[in-house]
Amino acid sequence: MLYTALFFGLISSFHCIGMCGPIAIMLPVDHKNPSKKALQILTYHLGRLTAYGSLGLVFGILGRGFYLAGLQQTISITVGVLMILVVLIPEKIFAKYNFSRPIYQLISKVKTALGSQFKRKSADALFTIGFLNGLLPCGLVYAALFGAIAMQNVTLSVSYMVLYGLGTIPMMSAVVYVTNFLSFPIRNKLQKVIPIVSVIIGTLFILRGLGLDISYVSPSNMNLFVQANANCH
Repeated sequence: MLYTALFFGLISSFHCIGMCGPIAIMLPVDHKNPSKKALQILTYHLGRLTAYGSLGLVFGILGRGFYLAGLQQTISITVGVLMILVVLIPEKIFAKYNFSRPIYQLISKVKTALGSQFKRKSADALFTIGFLNGLLPCGLVYAALFGAIAMQNVTLSVSYMVLYGLGTIPMMSAVVYVTNFLSFPIRNKLQKVIPIVSVIIGTLFILRGLGLDISYVSPSNMNLFVQANANCH
């Protein structure tokens, strides 16, 4: 299922252009030195990848507990359903209940720290901007984390999130180089693809959990059971 992370990241990046694009545009990079600018942008992306990888580590440890408890198939089905619900439930409902409220103060501190870093032009500042950017609330990152928690081990969970981050790099880099990258109408059309891809990936996780004995898509219950036992030794 790792291959879905890279593809999901690429599709999600069209959403990122609208949500995180302003942050990328305001990056304190050297626009007069192309080589230095490219290195600075890579440093920013490295920070984002580190944040995503760290989140993958945390959720991977949680998912590992479910996996060893023999709940991997149930978790995979649940994750698939949640990924689909994230795109089907209107954002207004999420905003109404404000699921981020319990950690509002932490998010506020992240935003404050993020803002202070734009005053600096050092490599560590760019890395920090990327890292903090990766920690900001985002529905599509949450969906990717659902995928990470369904992985068989912590390494795969971290890899899932890093691959997701890698998928967002091309578009997020293009934003820095071309301020008016992709017109608003085109972005709107591309963003309509995101729910479709999310539903497809969610469906793949559901099929994986059902154990229908379909190679590479839905391993049989026995194959999953044997793999779980093998990892316990």
